[in-house]
Amino acid sequence: MDSTHEPKSLSTNLFYLFLLLSTNLLTLFLSSTFYSSSCSLNPISTTTTFTKSSSRSTNGFGGTGNPDTPQAAIDLPSEFLAFSSGQVLPLGFNANFNSDTFHPSVGQACTRFPDELSRFMTYKVNGSCPDDELSAQKLLLKGCEPLPRRRCRPAAQPDYVEPYPLPTSLWTTPPNSSVVWTAYTCKDYTCLINRKKTQKGFDDCKDCFDLQGRESNRWASRQIIEGSLDFTIDEVLAAKNPGTIRIGLDIGGGVATFAVRMRERNISIVTTSMNLNGPFNNFIASRGVVPLYISISQRLPFFDNTLDIVHSMHVLSNWIPSTLLHFLMFDIYRVLRPGGLFWLDHFFCVEDQFLDVYKPLIESIGFIKLKWVVGKKLDRGAELREMYLSALLEKPLKNSW
Repeated sequence: MDSTHEPKSLSTNLFYLFLLLSTNLLTLFLSSTFYSSSCSLNPISTTTTFTKSSSRSTNGFGGTGNPDTPQAAIDLPSEFLAFSSGQVLPLGFNANFNSDTFHPSVGQACTRFPDELSRFMTYKVNGSCPDDELSAQKLLLKGCEPLPRRRCRPAAQPDYVEPYPLPTSLWTTPPNSSVVWTAYTCKDYTCLINRKKTQKGFDDCKDCFDLQGRESNRWASRQIIEGSLDFTIDEVLAAKNPGTIRIGLDIGGGVATFAVRMRERNISIVTTSMNLNGPFNNFIASRGVVPLYISISQRLPFFDNTLDIVHSMHVLSNWIPSTLLHFLMFDIYRVLRPGGLFWLDHFFCVEDQFLDVYKPLIESIGFIKLKWVVGKKLDRGAELREMYLSALLEKPLKNSW
């Protein structure tokens, strides 16, 4: 009697279990469908929690941010949170990200300087950005790189005119209307061209904007002088088979005269530059070559083993902390293809530093020395023992890994 009712009781229990699971799944589906807002354009309204950071800043620029302040106690601007917080992907899990959430990149030091960050991220959404190039650049150089994106339109000259056509633009000073001048001491290109003669004190690349001055002869000599620190472009290109140097990078390239010279030889060069009391990036673009607004702290935005040549003049020198310089040298090695060239142009230091620090550092990277010229810098006196290194280095064509 009991055995005849047992199968019926089991089937009833399974039915109720199935019904319970189905109800729960339906509830989960309806809640995720009708209450999610992954396509919203509004600033985020959820509370973002920042963990306490116990690390101290080693940045030498200083600032108003206190590195020991718990991040949760910092009043971060809503637009910064809207940009930097994780955003759920509208189509769900993405195998390329291995995640269902996109986390926008932003410099890790940004929250160390909350006052500067707040000024940078305070604006009317969909309106005009504040004219804040100078303060934004200072924030970037403190380590807030990349700067967070903003939802506003940047300042621009109201009377902007089209640039000169190529090839005229390569060696012609652009019109003043191509620049917003509020961030700079000079308010027009005439002032910049003459500032080496008229202004006292130091400015980065002080005579670079005078295209009829020293820039007109830089790297242009056809004469190769053995043992000279001043390599010529044709001398460097002769180290490789014709036509194999096609694309490259100039780190801290001033007004991009190196890129212009290479363009005249059908070689495409991207030039990194900051706007240190001068509109370097505007000027580079007006000449008809490509500027890249990043500091020497930023990982180079190129894939491994892709560039034919990397050049840098004066920028890489003993003002950079040696550990950071070591990372940077390896980053240059990374982006160069096997057989690619690194032209280290006038690396500055003093003799003891060169022997104890910089020579071993450069040699540790793994380059092959094609040219290696050391010379004394005597303009401030021999007793200072200042010196330059100019080197042409090659990433090994085989076994570069």
